[in-house]
Amino acid sequence: MNGGEEGGGGGGGEEMEEDEREEMAVEVEQDKAKMTEKTVLMWGYLPGVSPQRSPLLHPVAVRMPDSAAGDRWRDVSGGGCGFAMAISESGKLFTWGSTDDMGQSYVTSGKHEETPEAFDLPTEVPIVKAAVGWAHCVAVTAQGEVYTWGWKECVPTGRVIRDQSTGGTLEKDERHSGFLSDQVSPRSQGSRTTGTGTLSGFDSRAGDENTKRRRLSSVKVGPESSSSGEEVLSAPPCLVTLNVGVHITSVAAGGRHTLALSDAGQVWGWGYGGEGQLGLGTRIRNVSSPHPVPCLESASLSKDRQSSATKGKQSSDGQSYKLIGSCVKAIACGGRHSVAVTDTGTLLTFGWGLYGQCGQGSTDDELSPTCVSSLLGVKIQGVAAGLWHTICTSVDGGVYSFGGNQFGQLGSGSDQAETLPKLLDHPCLENKNAKLVSCGARHSAMMTEDGQVFCWGWNKYGQLGLGDSNDRNIPALVPIENHQPKNVSCGWWHTLVLAESPT
Repeated sequence: MNGGEEGGGGGGGEEMEEDEREEMAVEVEQDKAKMTEKTVLMWGYLPGVSPQRSPLLHPVAVRMPDSAAGDRWRDVSGGGCGFAMAISESGKLFTWGSTDDMGQSYVTSGKHEETPEAFDLPTEVPIVKAAVGWAHCVAVTAQGEVYTWGWKECVPTGRVIRDQSTGGTLEKDERHSGFLSDQVSPRSQGSRTTGTGTLSGFDSRAGDENTKRRRLSSVKVGPESSSSGEEVLSAPPCLVTLNVGVHITSVAAGGRHTLALSDAGQVWGWGYGGEGQLGLGTRIRNVSSPHPVPCLESASLSKDRQSSATKGKQSSDGQSYKLIGSCVKAIACGGRHSVAVTDTGTLLTFGWGLYGQCGQGSTDDELSPTCVSSLLGVKIQGVAAGLWHTICTSVDGGVYSFGGNQFGQLGSGSDQAETLPKLLDHPCLENKNAKLVSCGARHSAMMTEDGQVFCWGWNKYGQLGLGDSNDRNIPALVPIENHQPKNVSCGWWHTLVLAESPT
C-alpha cells in the first residue's frame, strides 16, 4: 500500500479507487453470505437417525457437528442403503444415518448416527462432488482426482476380467444381504431371450437372510481385526488411477458400477457390466480398471430406429447414423443401466432394459451407448436414474420419464411401465420449469427454477416428505417452509435438500 501511495501519483489515486471498489464488492458478497445460512434437510429412512429406526415423514434439519464449528453446508450427495452424505464449504465429506437393519457396513462410510461426522479420506484436497451407489461411494477432489471405497467389486484393482461365456449368464454368487431383495422384482426372476442369448434372472433366494452372511470391514479397523474365517468384502478409500492429464468433474454410482466424467467430456467407467451398463459393447462381467466409455464413437441409430430428427452422417456400412455431439456434459447411473447427455442435448442410454429404462421402445438390454431417438427433437439438459427408471429434463424445463413404474416413480399418473420417454404435463406442473431431477431406488424428486421441490413414487419410508407413507404416481409439492431449496438429491430410501434460509 505504501509503495503504491508514494509512487502512484495521479494514477495511484485511480488505482486506489479501483481497489476500494473491489474491496466494497467483496464486502457486499460477504454480507450476502452472512444473511443466508445453508441448511441440509432430510426425510425418509435413515435408521441411525432415529432411536426407534422409524422413518422421517417430514423434512428435518441436519445439524452440523460441533467439531466443524465455522464450517457450512455446500452440497448434498444423496446416499446409499440407509445412510446420507453431504459436502461442507471447506470440502469435507460428511456421512450419517446407518447402513442396513442388520448393522453391516457395506461401504465403510463412517459413523452412522444422528449427527454427521467427517469421513476420513487419504487426501487434504477439498471434495467438490460425491456420489453413492448401493454399496459403494465415490468422491471428486478440487484437483479432479477420484477416490472410491465400499463394496470391493466396485473398487478398481487394475485388472480387467472379461466374461468368456457366450450366453451372457449372470453370476450366481449373489449373496450380499439386502442387495438383491431390493434390486430384483419378482417379475424378473425368469429368463428372457435377447439378441445375444438368454439373460437369466437372479435367484431371489440368494438374498435370503438365512444365507451365510459375510462380515464386512470398517475403514477404521485394520485387517488384523478380522477373524480367519471371514471374507472381507469392503475396501477402504483408494485413489482411482486414470490417464495422465485426466481431470474428473463429476461422478455417478449405480448398483455395482461407476461412471466418471472429465472436463474434456470423456466418460470413464468401471465395475460390473453384465447388462451393458459400462457401454463397452459386450456383457463384460467385471471391469476392474477405469476404461473410456465410447459414448460418441459407438452411439448410433439403427435404420429401424431412424427418426426424421436425426441430423448425423451415415456410417460406412449404411446401417447406422453418427450422432452429432463432440463431448458428454452429464451422466447418471441407475441400478444396472447408465445415461449420458451430449453437448448437443442428445440423450444416450445403455445397460439393463427389462423395464424400458433405456427408453428405446423395447425391453432389450443396450450394450453400447444408444441414442433415445424419440427425444431427438428435444434438447436434454439433465438426467437422473433409479433402480428401474430414468428421468430427464429439457432446456425448456420439461420433465420426461421412462422405465419401471411399479410405485408411480415415473410420475405419469399410473403404474404402467413406459419404454419410451413420456412428458409429465400434470396441472400441478403448469408454469413450472424443472431445474434438476434426482432418483432414489423407486422414487423421484424435482426442483423447479423457482425453488420448489416435488416428489413422487415409492413412499413406504416417507421418502417423499409429505407427512405420510402413501405412494404417489404424480408429482406432489413438498412443504418446505422458511427455506429456499438450492439442490435436491435422493438416496435409495431417503431424500436430501440443500436450502438457504435467512439468519
